[in-house]
Amino acid sequence: MVTKAKAKKTTAKKNLVIVESPAKAKTIEKYLGRNFKVLASIGHIRDLPKSRMAIDIEHNYQPDYINIRGKGDIIKELKKEAKKADKVYLASDPDREGEAISWHLSHILQLNPEEENRVVFNEITKDAVKNAFKTPRKIDLDLVDAQQARRILDRLVGYSLSPILWKKVKSGLSAGRVQSIAVKMIIDREKEIRAFVPEEYWTIDGNFQKGKDKFKAAFWGVDGKKRELKSNQDVQEVLSRLASKKFEIAKVSKKERKKNSPNPYTTSTLQQDAANKLNFRAGKTMGTAQGLYQGVSLGRGGAVGLITYMRTDSTRISSVAKEEAAAFISERFGEEYTAHGVRKVKNADSAQDAHEAIRPTSVERTPESVAQYLDKDQLRLYTLIWNRFVASQMKPAIYDTMRVTLEQNGIAFIANGSKLKFKGYTAVYNDTEKDNMLPDMTEGEFVKSVSTEPAQHFTQPPARFTEATLIKALEESGIGRPSTYAATVETIRKRNYVKMESKRFVPQELGEIVNNLIVEFFPNVINVDFTATMENQLDEIEEGAKNWVQVVDTFYKPFEKELLDAEEKIEKIEIKDEPAGFDCDLCGHPMVIKLGRYGKFYACSNFPDCRNIKAIVKEIGVVCPTCHEGQIIERKSKKNRIFYGCSCYPKCEFTSWDKPVARNCPKCNHYLVEKKMRGKGIQVICPNGDYEEVAQK
Repeated sequence: MVTKAKAKKTTAKKNLVIVESPAKAKTIEKYLGRNFKVLASIGHIRDLPKSRMAIDIEHNYQPDYINIRGKGDIIKELKKEAKKADKVYLASDPDREGEAISWHLSHILQLNPEEENRVVFNEITKDAVKNAFKTPRKIDLDLVDAQQARRILDRLVGYSLSPILWKKVKSGLSAGRVQSIAVKMIIDREKEIRAFVPEEYWTIDGNFQKGKDKFKAAFWGVDGKKRELKSNQDVQEVLSRLASKKFEIAKVSKKERKKNSPNPYTTSTLQQDAANKLNFRAGKTMGTAQGLYQGVSLGRGGAVGLITYMRTDSTRISSVAKEEAAAFISERFGEEYTAHGVRKVKNADSAQDAHEAIRPTSVERTPESVAQYLDKDQLRLYTLIWNRFVASQMKPAIYDTMRVTLEQNGIAFIANGSKLKFKGYTAVYNDTEKDNMLPDMTEGEFVKSVSTEPAQHFTQPPARFTEATLIKALEESGIGRPSTYAATVETIRKRNYVKMESKRFVPQELGEIVNNLIVEFFPNVINVDFTATMENQLDEIEEGAKNWVQVVDTFYKPFEKELLDAEEKIEKIEIKDEPAGFDCDLCGHPMVIKLGRYGKFYACSNFPDCRNIKAIVKEIGVVCPTCHEGQIIERKSKKNRIFYGCSCYPKCEFTSWDKPVARNCPKCNHYLVEKKMRGKGIQVICPNGDYEEVAQK
C-alpha cells in the first residue's frame, strides 16, 4: 500500500523550453507534447541600464548588465520551473539577438555553459521544431559577442554624444551610429534638391501608319548619331530636314527577351515592397511578419507558423522547399513553368549566415486557403510573401521584341514593340509588361508619317527619400542590418529630426543643427565607409575571425579623441525664437515660436512669469461641420498619424481621419471628405457612402 501511494505522488519531470513570446510558446508547445513545458521570457530579461553608460572602458569595455525592470516575476517563474525541470532548452530566435537572449537566460538560470541546450529553427512547423530538438547545440558565443559588440558600440556613441548635444544644443536630443547616417542621407538629398538647377530638353514623338496599322516612334538622332535636343531651335532644325511624309524602314531587329523572376524576399526587400505596394511602414511590416512567423491558429489544425524567420539577409531556399514549390507549380500551372534548373542567387556580402529567405512554410497553404484565419494586414502581407516565393521558383517570362529604325533624309526615329510569348513567373506575380506590338515591317519598305509632336521638358531634382528608398540606400551602403532599419526610421521621426510630407522624408531645423555638429566634430560617426567597415567586422566577430574587444577598441580610440576635442571647441548653439506675429491672450506680451524636442510651438515671451503655450496648428480653410464655429485643423495622433479636428476642442469633439472639404453631400447634406481610393486616386466622397467624385487638383 505504501509503495502504491508513493507511486501516485511521483511524477516524471518535464523539460522546460524558453522562447521570447507567448504566441511562439503556444505554437511550439503543441508540437512537443506532454513532456515539455514552454514558457516565454517576453523578449530580453537583461540589458544595459538606461540611467548610465554601464560600459567599463578601462577594463576591456565590459558591460554591466542588469535585470530589466518589470521582469522580476518572469525571472522568478523561470527560475522556479528550471529547478523542477529535467532539462532546460533555450529556443529563442535564430539570430544574434536570439542568441544573446539565450545567453542571458543561461546566466540568470545558472545553466552549464558547456551543455547542449540551444535549439534553433527557421520556421515554426511540426517537422522543423521536432528536428531542432533532436540536434541541440551549445550557445554560440561568437554570435553573442557580435550582438554584444553592436550593443556596446551603439551605447558608447549614444551615451557619449547625447550629453554634448544636451549641453551645447538642447536637452532631450540624441544621436546614434545608424540613425545619424540616416539623417545625414536625408539632409544631403535635400541639399541636392535645393542646389538643383533644371535643364531644358525636348523630345519628338512621331505618329506613323502602315496600311491601317498605327504606331508611335521617338526621335533618335541625325546622320547615324544619337542626338540630344536641348532647345526648341534644335527641334526646328530636325523638323526642317523632313521634306515628305514618307519614312523608309532602315532596320528591323527581332529578338526574344527573357525577364527573370524576382529573388525571394529578404528583410529589407520585404520592407521596401510592403511600403510600395501595401503602404506599410517598416515597423508595421515587421510586426505583422512576426505574427505570421510565430503562429496563427488555423481552426482545428491549431496554430502554425506561416512564414520562415523574417529577420534575414539571405536569399537561400532549402532543397525541401524548392521541391515542394516545383510540385505545386507543375500541378497548378504546368511542368513547363517550373524552374527545374535551380538558379543560384548570390547573397549580399553582409549575409549573416545560412538563414533562408522569407518564404511560406508550406506553399500548399495558399493565401485563399488561410484567408479566413488572418486579419486584413496579415493576409495582405502573407499574399505578398507567398506570391513572391512561388514566382521566384518559376521560369522567366519570355517576350518577343521588335525594334524598328525609320529614316528620312538622315533623321532617325525608333519604334519599340513587345508581346508576351510565355508567361513564366508572371502567371502568379503581377509584373507583366503591357503588350505593344508593332505591325509587321520589312527593311526597305516605306511607312507614312501622320504627325510629329515636339514636347518641352525640364530635368527633375532627385526625389526625397521614402521609407522604402531610405532602407534601400542604407542597405546598399552596408549601413546597419535589415533587422535594425524599422527602429532607425522610427527613431529619427520621433526625435523630430525629420518629418514625413507626402510619405517622403523632409529634414527639420533640429535635425540639420545636430547633423552639422556631428559632421564637423565626429566625422567617423557619419562616415558611410567607416560604418560599413564596422558592420563587416561585426560579421567577422560572428564568424570567429575577430575579437570583439579589439573591434570596439579600434572604433572607440579615435572617437574618444573626437569627444575631448568637441568638448573644448563646440560653442553653445543658441536656437533663436521667431516672432509669432500676435500677442499672448493671458498677459499681452508678444508670442514667439520656439523649437522644442517635439517640434515648434507658440510660447509667451514673458516666460517664466507667463507660461502660456499653444500648439502650432495648420488650418485647412474649412469651418467645423459639427459646431460651425471652429476651424478644421490638421493634428497628429500619438502614433504620428495625421487626423483632422476642430479648433474649439475640447468644447467640440469633431474628428476625422479623412480631410473634410468645404461643402456638403448633394444627396444627404453630410459633410464631404477627401479619401485615397485604390485604383482611383484622391476622391471626394460622402462618409455615408452615397456620393463620390474626382477631387479637383
